[in-house]
Amino acid sequence: MDLNQAVAVVTGSASGIGRALAARLVQEGAIVVASDRNAEAGAREAAAIGARFVQADVGQEAGVKALIDDVLAHEGHVDLLCSNAGLAVGNGLEADDALWDVSWRVNVLSHVWGARHVLPHMLSRGSGTLLQTVSAAGLLTEVHSAPYAVTKHEALAFAEWLAITYGERGIGVAALCPEWVQTPLIAGAPHLQAGAITPEEVAEAAVAGLRSGQFLITTHPMTVRAFQARANSHDRWLGRVRDLSRQSNEQLAGGHAFPDSLEG
Repeated sequence: MDLNQAVAVVTGSASGIGRALAARLVQEGAIVVASDRNAEAGAREAAAIGARFVQADVGQEAGVKALIDDVLAHEGHVDLLCSNAGLAVGNGLEADDALWDVSWRVNVLSHVWGARHVLPHMLSRGSGTLLQTVSAAGLLTEVHSAPYAVTKHEALAFAEWLAITYGERGIGVAALCPEWVQTPLIAGAPHLQAGAITPEEVAEAAVAGLRSGQFLITTHPMTVRAFQARANSHDRWLGRVRDLSRQSNEQLAGGHAFPDSLEG
């Protein structure tokens, strides 16, 4: 994908991966529309990187539709929709149903709504790309948050469905699957930050993947190796994750379920 002068929309842009991705796309020469639920922080960060800002709550379909409508009205078309907004809440079965609901809405349905409202426009032009921030948890798992693990698997499945269904109609689809990243999501967990990469590194991987037309964009070699180990012997892999989940957060190097040791 040629990003120069492409109209790109980035959700969840007030901080973290979204902010870094929007900034990187501006550097590539894209016309960027940054969006976030947090109007004050979102507008400030957008101004700092040279992007236009539109406030939107992507946890509601009306918010996603209004965002796409606004971009079509002002920029005239959309070349790239980066459905990046996401959240991690709740732990296990004790998580309140409201936490499952908001996880479902932001981590999955925001991708569905984005595709629903931008694809008719992209299909009419015969081109367009959907970049969906999933997580390595979509390929593997996340032992400390059932809502996060489940919804990220669903997000990856939806991205795959889009790629299969629209790939021959001029629509590019990419699933961005980073491991732990230095974002507000892990701000209160120093043990997670130790092995995390920067949002800028994730944005660089995303841009490289978009340029090459890649579907699966990862940030760590261990991610694919662990995914292969899971496929080769699922029972063994589950046992290894079970063992790791019993260890302390410090021993887990952040508690996530996909370090190098999960390869076997």
